[in-house]
Amino acid sequence: MASYLDRVPFSGIIRIRDMMYGVADPFRLDQGDVSFDAPASVKTAMTRAIAENKTHYLQTTGVPRLRELIAAKLRNKNGVPIDDPEHVFVTNGGIHGMYILCQALLEPGDEVLIPDPEWPPAGGNVLAAKGVPVGVPLHESLGWRYDLDELERLITPRTRVLYINSPNNPTGGMLTRSDLERVADIARDRNLWVISDEAYEDVVFEGDQTSLASLPGMYDRTIPLYTFSKSYAMTGLRLGYVAIKDPVIRDRAKKVLFYTASNIASIVQFGGIGALEGPQDCIEAFRTELRARRDLFYNGVRELASDVFTGKPPQGAFYAFLRIDPSWSANSSSSDLASGSARPEGSVSWRITEHLITHGRIGCVPGVDFGVHGEGYVRFCFARDRRELTGALQSMKALFGVTV
Repeated sequence: MASYLDRVPFSGIIRIRDMMYGVADPFRLDQGDVSFDAPASVKTAMTRAIAENKTHYLQTTGVPRLRELIAAKLRNKNGVPIDDPEHVFVTNGGIHGMYILCQALLEPGDEVLIPDPEWPPAGGNVLAAKGVPVGVPLHESLGWRYDLDELERLITPRTRVLYINSPNNPTGGMLTRSDLERVADIARDRNLWVISDEAYEDVVFEGDQTSLASLPGMYDRTIPLYTFSKSYAMTGLRLGYVAIKDPVIRDRAKKVLFYTASNIASIVQFGGIGALEGPQDCIEAFRTELRARRDLFYNGVRELASDVFTGKPPQGAFYAFLRIDPSWSANSSSSDLASGSARPEGSVSWRITEHLITHGRIGCVPGVDFGVHGEGYVRFCFARDRRELTGALQSMKALFGVTV
C-alpha cells in the first residue's frame, strides 16, 4: 500500500500557502517567486508555438533544439565538458529533476548527505526514493557553509550521494571554489555521486558561481541540476533540466522521466528555446534589481525590527534567513497560533511565523521547516516588488512596536 510515502512530509510552505489564502491584503514573502515577468522572448516563442500548432507529443527527453541550446549553455557558461546533447534531459522544473535523479540513483536504505538547512523537497525526494536523507549542518559563522571535516565524518558505508545546493535555499550561502575542490576530493575518494543543484546560478551578488561538474574529472560523477524559474522568471511554467554523462544512470532516468511526464509540455519547451535564443540582458537586470531589494529589506529590518531579527545579507539567492532573538518567545503568547495549527512543540520559528501571518499579514517560512539546524530562524523572500517589501517592513514596525 506504499506506506513508505507516509514518511515523506509535505513542506510547511504548503501549509503556509493555505494560511495565506485566508489573509486579506497579504505580503507574500513566503513564496520563492520573483515579481518580474518572463522576458518577451519567452512569451513570443510560446505564442508562436501555439499559433503553429506545436501542441502534440514530443521526444521524451526534450525538443532537440532545446537540448542543443542547453548543452551549449552548459559548456560555455558553466564550464561543464558536455560533448553530446543526449546527456541533457528536460524536466518539469527543479523538483521533478530532483525526483528523477533520486529514483535513478538510489536503492532502498541508501544515504544521501544534504545540507541542513535546505529546501524541503531535497530530503522529501530522497525519502520518496526509499533513501535516507542525512543532514549536514551549514554554519552561520562560516557564511552558511559546511565544516567539510564534519561532512566527511558523516559519510558511512551506506552513503551513495552528496547533494549540494549553492547558492543555497534558504540561507543564500555559497560554497567557495576551495570548498568545491574539497567536495570533489571527498566524492572521488569515497566513490560517491554528487547532485549539484544550481537553481540560483544567476542570483549571485558577491563572489563567483562555480559548477562542481566543471572541475577536472567531476562531470563523470556529478549531475548538475538547473531550472529556468529564477533566471527567466518562469516559475509557473515548470521547466528545468539535468545533464547525465553515465549511460546506465541516463537510461534509468529516462524511464522515470517517461513514466512521470511522457514529455514536458510542448509550449513550455518552446518558451525555453525563446529564453536561450533571445537576449540575455534580463538576467543582469533581474540581479541588479534583486540586489537593490535585498539591501532595501535588510536596511529596513535593521531599522525597524533589529530587536527581533538579525542576520547578514546573503551572497546569493533571494532569501533573508534571519535569526530570531531568543527572548522574543518568552514574551509572546501562545494565543497567537492560527486556528487548527499543529506546529512542532516548542518551535519558536513556527510560533513567530504564525504571529507574523496572523497579526502582521506577513508571509514567511519557519526555519525549522528547512531542517533541525534551521530552528531559531525565519525565511523571508525579498524577490517581491518594492511596495510589498516596504509594506511588510512597516507592518513589522507596527507589530513589534519599534519606534524610530
